[in-house]
Amino acid sequence: MYATSTTVLTVTLFIAALGGYWQSPSPHAKDEAAIRDVVKEYFASRERRDSAALGALFTADADQLVSSGEWRRGREELVKGTLASSSRTSGTRSIVLETIRFPTADVAIADGRYEITGGTGGDRRMWSTFVLTRDGNWRIAAIRNMLPAPPAQ
Repeated sequence: MYATSTTVLTVTLFIAALGGYWQSPSPHAKDEAAIRDVVKEYFASRERRDSAALGALFTADADQLVSSGEWRRGREELVKGTLASSSRTSGTRSIVLETIRFPTADVAIADGRYEITGGTGGDRRMWSTFVLTRDGNWRIAAIRNMLPAPPAQ
């Protein structure tokens, strides 16, 4: 009886310890939430056509390569191009970030599915990668928008 009780207790404690391990928050959970907020504000600022709020989200040397092949370099050009693009293309923009990884403590790469739905040019489904850096706050340093490619043969 004693051995059985000890075994049950040991197994229970082991399972409880593993459960705590599996459920422990990511060491980057706070940063991931902040990055999601920056990307969410990027889309909200675009929607509001708020150039000041949009510009505050970027590093001074930010750049963006869009799916048309246009390369916007520098905060001012990026804001101008982003707002012009939003004016040209109607529809609802959304992104679902699927992964965020941290090559260093102050650099993050966030990947997600980017969609424009209900627009005059039809629905568009793309992939976007955001590179963010931290200088006290997370800011967007680069954006890459890509159209899906056919699978490699």
